Amino acid sequence: MRSLIPLLVLGLAATNAPARSSSRTIPRHARAAPTVLVLGDSLAAGYGLRRSEAFPALLMEKANATGLDLNVINAGATGGTTADGLHRLPPLLHRHVDVLVIELGINDAFRDVPVPQIRANLQKIIDLTRARYPQVKIVIAGMQLPRYSADDYVTRFGAMYVELATSNHAALVPFLIEGVIGNPALSLPDLIHPNASGQKILAANIWPVLESLLRRSP
Repeated sequence: MRSLIPLLVLGLAATNAPARSSSRTIPRHARAAPTVLVLGDSLAAGYGLRRSEAFPALLMEKANATGLDLNVINAGATGGTTADGLHRLPPLLHRHVDVLVIELGINDAFRDVPVPQIRANLQKIIDLTRARYPQVKIVIAGMQLPRYSADDYVTRFGAMYVELATSNHAALVPFLIEGVIGNPALSLPDLIHPNASGQKILAANIWPVLESLLRRSP
């Protein structure tokens, strides 16, 4: 991300879990652990931190602590845009994905990419994943720019994620990094990227929704 101080509002959305074709009930302990793919930017990558301190790794720790087996693939890339994520996605789908977390878009806004193009890229990411895994759960991390502009780009950018979640039958968690951005105690010196303590809050904000989705799995 550029060295700006945005207020980022992130939401979550989901679809149904993969269906089992067998009529025989498989004990939960015998099933393969679900795989969560996090396709994101510097927030997911854990900019300035060890990969193990970023929220994708912390989500796996939370799952294990509550008795849920979970595999998490961190495909976060610092500076990542929606176009970049779309380009990186196909090889990532070679491994089965049960949940896709999309945490992208703010870098597009910093580059003044038109909102319709950002939305189109995000929709293509969803469509491409569902084409490969029709029952995949989709988690959309939406973002909100600070209201420093007189035009309506800020409003349209924030609303885009809500609309995208709705059109994809999604539930929305509106504020992933609540209490982190701008807080020196929870941020790196740039006051943009979370430090290790801030990443724990990101994981804590995401986890209740993700846990609910995982526990609804057959």
